[in-house]
Amino acid sequence: MADKLTQLLEKRAKIEEAGGKKRVEKQHASGKMTARERITMLFDKDTFVELDAFVKHRCTNFDMADTDAPAEGVVTGYGKVDGRLVYAYAQDFTVVGGSLGEMHAGKICKVMDLALKMGAPCVGMNDSGGARIQEAVDALKGYGAIFYRNTISSGVIPQISVIMGPCAGGAVYSPAITDFIFMVEKTSQMFITGPQVIKAVTGEEVTSEALGGALTHNSISGVAHYKSSDDEAAIMEVRRLLSFLPSNNLEKSPVYDCTDDPNRVSDLLNEIIPESPNKAYDVKNIIREIVDNGDFMEYQELYAMNIVTGYARLNGQTVGIIANQPKIMAGALDINASDKAARFIRTCDSYNIPVINIEDVPGFLPGTSQEYGGIIRHGAKMLYAYSEATVPKITLITRKAYGGSYIAMCSKELGADMVFAWPTAEIAVMGPDGAANIIFRKEIEASENPVETRAKMIQDYKDEFATPYKAAERGYVDDVIEPSHSRVRLIDALEMLSTKREQRPSKKHGNIPL
Repeated sequence: MADKLTQLLEKRAKIEEAGGKKRVEKQHASGKMTARERITMLFDKDTFVELDAFVKHRCTNFDMADTDAPAEGVVTGYGKVDGRLVYAYAQDFTVVGGSLGEMHAGKICKVMDLALKMGAPCVGMNDSGGARIQEAVDALKGYGAIFYRNTISSGVIPQISVIMGPCAGGAVYSPAITDFIFMVEKTSQMFITGPQVIKAVTGEEVTSEALGGALTHNSISGVAHYKSSDDEAAIMEVRRLLSFLPSNNLEKSPVYDCTDDPNRVSDLLNEIIPESPNKAYDVKNIIREIVDNGDFMEYQELYAMNIVTGYARLNGQTVGIIANQPKIMAGALDINASDKAARFIRTCDSYNIPVINIEDVPGFLPGTSQEYGGIIRHGAKMLYAYSEATVPKITLITRKAYGGSYIAMCSKELGADMVFAWPTAEIAVMGPDGAANIIFRKEIEASENPVETRAKMIQDYKDEFATPYKAAERGYVDDVIEPSHSRVRLIDALEMLSTKREQRPSKKHGNIPL
């Protein structure tokens, strides 16, 4: 027995050496942690249980018959994150470049299947040179099996992808299907075709970082949702995100003890809206005043910055927040903002997270580029997502709420359960200037002093219609509240809505205007 135990320990030690000392040193020199170091950091101390450590490839093509690939280039298993069950896999770039072959993919598929069966989140750490060319179509089959499981698990368990090295070609589509993508500055890239292929085909010259780096995908393409400075920071942010999420779609997010008074009044909110309706302010200041301890984990912070999305807590309960940002494009909705919001709404609805909308929107962004780009189709995604969502939906109108964008930010007609408005709210078909020009055109043209008459007509329109009270008279606004009491009222509404039940007609699935 002693000999067998010695043999076991020797085999494990060999596997844990990964690609060997030199390759591990090279991994560290490039600013990256090893797969096992990443796994250790993700999970609570001494809770990780490795699966399939002894799996080997069975490829004999080219030089693979003589190639040893410890753990088949990917570490897989399960453990606890803040005491909750989580499954994970981490590709090992020190072993055959982390390339994906038949058995490598099989290990990933096994933890994905287990995560789905157990109703637990699945975290994938990608650091791979791509498909293992020596395994040809077996490697491609492996990608297909992973994509299928990503799709089946979508909306059932949270799936988080962390790009911690190269992720190219077909490999990018697994993260793209998952709920959240984290990237690391300067060491992670995602692209379908690399710089060399692009240069050969189109003549364009571009670096890997400019083409598919963390900043590119967080600010330009919108492919990624979070950007971190290094591996450690990314893993800590993954742990933070998991704290906001339930384990699966049948549960609610964990409720934490609230150290911030739920009855806290913020006098700052009474003064935050500028006197001039055309003056900007930072909506994040409102969010931080309202949520527990000002703690707000923003989602896609650098993309479509005219709309702000992210997770926070109110009295210890997770909420998703969607807010127009007046300091960027006046908070107008455009193609990218519509996509960003619609995706976020559907993610919240999938995982039973109430949605709070903070509205100050002048309209959809005008222009030929928006119309030609399909703003109608993209804007419809927001309408669809809000209407489809059955989680508690609360809308707080702080200032402008004009026309179709007023509806798109979750009006009563799209299923808002509670709508609050500040006294500064302006709920109307369009802004006062434009409305007065249309309604009182004849009077203005016939006037001896058109400028003075127009100014008076605009003011009369503002006094009568650019307020929250007409909407409140019709029941479209449930209450006009003091801004300082927003936190108290939102928490009260959430508590009231905690038992909400809402059914949709039975169907295979809807047909969202993609």
